[in-house]
Amino acid sequence: MGNLRRLVLDVLKPLDPNIVTLVQVLADLEGVDGVNISIYEIDRRVENVKITIEGHNLRYDEIVAAIEENGGSVHSIDEVAAGMVLIEDVDTTQD
Repeated sequence: MGNLRRLVLDVLKPLDPNIVTLVQVLADLEGVDGVNISIYEIDRRVENVKITIEGHNLRYDEIVAAIEENGGSVHSIDEVAAGMVLIEDVDTTQD
């Protein structure tokens, strides 16, 4: 399989654990170089968050398991990148 380098996930999580705890859990996984979590919606009991993870040979199943063990659920995979280098999106005239 290819070298999975970046995942952007839309996740629904409970308020506890907070995003500081969750980001540390994910950052400690093998192959992870960095994690960013942004909250974009808060309800009385849950938060919708965007999780961006970068690294080398990321293990999607382990990442999802860590999220689920902390009460979260992945709604969608919003971006994925693999290979030797990360390629950033480029604006085109259609954008």
